[in-house]
Amino acid sequence: MRPPEAGYWNIVGGKVDHMEPAEDAARREAQEETGLRIGRIERIGMTEQIIDADRQHWISILYLARDVDGEPQLIEPDKLSDFGWFPLTDLPEPLSAFTKAAIAALPPDETAQLSARSAAS
Repeated sequence: MRPPEAGYWNIVGGKVDHMEPAEDAARREAQEETGLRIGRIERIGMTEQIIDADRQHWISILYLARDVDGEPQLIEPDKLSDFGWFPLTDLPEPLSAFTKAAIAALPPDETAQLSARSAAS
């Protein structure tokens, strides 16, 4: 609903506050946007996105949440129109550049586990 890439399916994220460690920002943004509490996370990469259509330049640290607690809620409807959990084999379209970068950065063993879980459903 808002740039960058409004109308695209995107991963949870946002800005780092002044003097806030990036890992703390990732946890805070997840809770602010979804109500989920994030415990252990793993840094899986970085991405730089220059989005000409929005005239924005982003550098993002990508994390994989290992511990998630709570019931997901749509807390910021002014920022997000919807959200959901999807198997890697059945992702909605269009995907944001951030989401594509996060998927590409997933550890190979994680990708195999996620694909196996979605195939077993």
